[in-house]
Order: sequence, then structure tokens, then C-alpha cells
Amino acid sequence: MARQNVSVELLKTKAAYRRALARLAFFFDHPPAPGTAEDAEFEILMLMVERYESEHYALPRPDPVAAIRFEIEQRGLDPAALHALLGSRQRAHEVLQKKRRLTLRQIRDLHRQLGISAEVLIQDY
Repeated sequence: MARQNVSVELLKTKAAYRRALARLAFFFDHPPAPGTAEDAEFEILMLMVERYESEHYALPRPDPVAAIRFEIEQRGLDPAALHALLGSRQRAHEVLQKKRRLTLRQIRDLHRQLGISAEVLIQDY
């Protein structure tokens, strides 16, 4: 396979970021053929835009209790499922009311059973 030259601008300013978005918009309207220089440019731009956005527009992590409520709702689970995960109805109520902190075991169980990030669950609230 012949080597292809790709020229892209590093995204260090908001103006460069906007130019990259405009170029990506073009590619979305006119997809490049696989294996071409334009295809490589598209992939590089996607990576750079993703990195720029994660550095400049990062979303804060959700509150642990908000994350638990969201997962319970999304999965259509009833309160009994949370009671079982947290040990009792009273403990679940206290955690959801932010009157009791999660224990390490509860964090592990919530992470394993509901797939909630441990980094989210260990945050202070």
C-alpha cells in the first residue's frame, strides 16, 4: 500500500477547533472512500476533536445517588432490587436521601450489578 500524506492542523485554539468541525461536517456530507488520504484525515480529525472536547468541554461526573436513581429507572427495576443490593429497605432509603454513605461493599455490588462506574460511586455527596 502506498504511503499517503495527510495534512491536519493541531487543535490548540477555538478557531482551529471550529475549522476542524467544518471539515468534519464536509466529510459527513461527502464520506471519504476507505483507505484514502481523506479517510485518514477524517479519522485523525475525529480523534483530535474528541480530545479537544474532553479537555475543554468535559461534563462533570454525576452525583452517586443520581447515578443510582438513573440506572434503576433505565433498567425498570423496582425498589426491592435496590433494597437487595444495599442490604435493606432502610439502608436504601437512607442512601437515596443522602443520609448514609455507600460502603465499599455496596459500591462494588452496584458497580458489578448495575454497571455504574466505581469512580462515580466513590465521590463525596
